[in-house]
Amino acid sequence: MSYQSPISLADQQISSLEIKQQLEQFSQYQKNAFLNHEQSVENLVHERSTYMDSILNRLWDYFGFSQVPSLSLVAVGGYGRSELHPLSDIDILILSQKKITDDVNKKISSFITLLWDLHLEIGHSVRTLKECIKVGKSDLTVATNLQEARYLCGCQQTFEQLIENITSANFWPSETFYKAKLKEQRERHARFHDTTYNLEPDIKSSPGGLRDIHTLSWVARRHFGATSLREMSYAGFLTDAEYRELVECQNFLWRVRFALHIELKRYDNRLTFGHQANVAENLGFKGEGNRGIEMMMKEFYRTLRRVAELNKMLLKLFDQAIMNQGKLADAVILSDDFQRRGSLIEARKPALFQARPETILDMFLHIANDSTIDGVSPPTLRQLRTARRRLNRFLHTIPAAREKFMDLISHPNSLHKAFSLMHKLGVLAAYLPQWSQIVGQMQFDLFHVYTVDEHSIRVLKHIHSFSNIDNHDKHPICCEVYPRIQKKNLLIIAAMFHDIGKGRGGDHSEIGAVEAYDFCIEHGLSRPEAKLVSWLVQNHLLMSVTAQRRDIYDPDVITEFAKKVRDEEYLENLVCLTVADICATNPELWNSWKRTLLAELFYSTQRALRRGLENPVDLRDRIRHNQHMAAAMLRKENFSPREIEVLWQRFKADYFLRHTPKQIAWHGEHLLTHDPKKPLVLLSKNATRGGTEVFIYTKDKASLFATMAAELDRRNLSIHDAQIMTSKDGYALDTFMVLDQNGDPVEEIRHEQIKQYLTDVLNGKITANTRSRRVPNKLKHFTVKTRIDFIPTRTGKRSLMELVALDTPGLLAKIGQVFAKLGVNLHGAKITTIGERAEDLFILTSPAGGRLEPEVEEALKAHLIAAINELSPN
Repeated sequence: MSYQSPISLADQQISSLEIKQQLEQFSQYQKNAFLNHEQSVENLVHERSTYMDSILNRLWDYFGFSQVPSLSLVAVGGYGRSELHPLSDIDILILSQKKITDDVNKKISSFITLLWDLHLEIGHSVRTLKECIKVGKSDLTVATNLQEARYLCGCQQTFEQLIENITSANFWPSETFYKAKLKEQRERHARFHDTTYNLEPDIKSSPGGLRDIHTLSWVARRHFGATSLREMSYAGFLTDAEYRELVECQNFLWRVRFALHIELKRYDNRLTFGHQANVAENLGFKGEGNRGIEMMMKEFYRTLRRVAELNKMLLKLFDQAIMNQGKLADAVILSDDFQRRGSLIEARKPALFQARPETILDMFLHIANDSTIDGVSPPTLRQLRTARRRLNRFLHTIPAAREKFMDLISHPNSLHKAFSLMHKLGVLAAYLPQWSQIVGQMQFDLFHVYTVDEHSIRVLKHIHSFSNIDNHDKHPICCEVYPRIQKKNLLIIAAMFHDIGKGRGGDHSEIGAVEAYDFCIEHGLSRPEAKLVSWLVQNHLLMSVTAQRRDIYDPDVITEFAKKVRDEEYLENLVCLTVADICATNPELWNSWKRTLLAELFYSTQRALRRGLENPVDLRDRIRHNQHMAAAMLRKENFSPREIEVLWQRFKADYFLRHTPKQIAWHGEHLLTHDPKKPLVLLSKNATRGGTEVFIYTKDKASLFATMAAELDRRNLSIHDAQIMTSKDGYALDTFMVLDQNGDPVEEIRHEQIKQYLTDVLNGKITANTRSRRVPNKLKHFTVKTRIDFIPTRTGKRSLMELVALDTPGLLAKIGQVFAKLGVNLHGAKITTIGERAEDLFILTSPAGGRLEPEVEEALKAHLIAAINELSPN
């Protein structure tokens, strides 16, 4: 589509409506040109700036500003760089050598108002030259914008005087400006948790984003007078290869930003879930399901990493040139090949890594050995980047490199120091072809906060943290177990490989298990050692799935799990890998509830292995033990054996099997003093199994679970576990384990209010709403196909139903309503939320008791899918 330049409009034709139509035509033309690949993004970005120049020049003349002496119109900021995306701010400075008259001010006001009426994102300031310099000296943002000032129209002399002032040494001394911009960048990075791997990254401000490129340009302009990346390369502070790489990265980020802006109505630079699919499509990334999004984000994260690496290296060079005036600290010789200068390690020979690539790993062994080293010097980093690109084979194929890599794996400081830096500098990807495939690999969901490579590095860091006694309260089992693991190197290799098969189709655990085994054999480990590593990789999800989605208070479940684990060495390695994996997936995942579940599974399995799997637990002995311990506690509260016996005669054996003695005594203490015909609601004051226990006693009815689930949901409490029981005389003895929105036990200050609400619902004073909360906005961008499976059980007395669905408000209550409608009895539930997915387990029996018949299963499945679809936000 062609467009008409506004310059051709005659005076009498100019109007906001006509220019607005011109702008819409131009924007549509640019959008088509971008989507049809008719122009490069560089041309489009600069063309938009040129187009805006023509509009502003025309309007400047139209308002008669050309007749005002000493008045100048200046583009600043990104517009000053001639870089405008479809929704970019258009920052302008109206500058005068002397105070502006009231008449001119009124005209300026009308000028700005017209620009706003045109729906342009105008950022403007009106200042005298003196005011401009004064504000610029005191405000870093203003000073930075002025660095990029570009003359548009008006008095040329006024603009030249501005440039003369802002380029003078006393405006912002180079050293002061550098320190301020460095501080600004650190604070910006901190807002994004110092990682490029945010689920909804900011193209401009995230670490490695466009702002990191701008920071290099600003510092170089202030100190070296370089007005562009190309001029930086001319000055020798940027090699030709680095210049080309920065331009390549900038162009890709520009393409992503342009593709985002043509989808938005209001300015934003965040790649939100709601826009990632359209942006990927605009950029030509396609694939089945979310494959196109994941391909785009992989390229995006890799680009951020490249920019972040260059930014860090070049700022170190600037630091040396600006802060130290080129003076170098004395070198401390570490070996024939390396020396330390200050806190940075550097190669002593200019082509060391190309001549002997295995020495790359020697450098990281030095870093692990020397706590004073916190980075690599810029010249050595440049040498590493060059050698890395010129490698014609992966480092693991070099025998000497394999030996050094295994030394690193066994080094006590490698997990938190060397491996993290090796990953950032691309050495792990240069060592292992499999690692290079997971760099930047993400999954389009709310569960995995980090890319696969970043997640794997964080798993290693968490494993290292288990050696710190200060973490005992947070990770008691791991801090107890990890120090006594004899072959920690096997656990570390398993951690590196546990997700390495992701993004290649198929079961990533099976792919990783095969590759981990081959890696171990290639690196000189024995077959039994390789077998352990391979087993850990293949089963790295086994413990978390069993703890969170199986009934671990069922002895059969423990026996089955213990058979898969086989011995304590495997169990101890698995629990450390499991906890590190959960903590490194999402910082919000780990809580006291998960810690308690895994602890109970670990110790139950440990006891089963020590007792011998051929000697199962006698359930009658466990029931008698629980009753004996609970009765002793109740007698201390002055309840007679007869009172206790009469109460317990109403309860079924399963009640004593599935509750601890403390729970039984707690329930009994209140039930023995309570009117048995009235509902009773209890909330545990002390956290039970990492959560708050809610105990409900009332006359049983079919919709009780649905009613309680709805009310707890309305109180912003999440149910993680439920035991649904009835007494012999038809009373419900239901226990819900709940956590608040932060994954913590409910604060005691809320207990009475929650008890009152639940009691009112049970008494019929208020009605629980099955969908009382709004669907979170993020969920609206995800679809999870509802899946229901029935799992066979050993005894066949009950049915286990696994349900996967979108985790919408009111989901549990809706499920409970379906159970009640079909007369299905619910005995227990394990509730697991994985990002946007609910993955729940329900223990069910038929209306007559016993497992569900096939026709009942099919009817239940159909009713549940229909009911859950009603809740879907899409």
